[in-house]
Amino acid sequence: MPAQWTGDILSQMHLNHITAKRLAEHLGYNPKYVSAILNGKKEPKKAEERFRQAVEELCREAASATPPV
Repeated sequence: MPAQWTGDILSQMHLNHITAKRLAEHLGYNPKYVSAILNGKKEPKKAEERFRQAVEELCREAASATPPV
């Protein structure tokens, strides 16, 4: 069963239109590895910290790239 934090990450990704492929690129990981972590099949140390930080960075990038209305 996936950890609660992976659900939080997936929710943030969905709300900010971040794909798992984009997250994997940002982290420098293989997309299949990222998928395995998000689906609870792998539980590497400090994964939560790395993933949360990466999603926050991607959200900031997206916010700064979006022109004001």
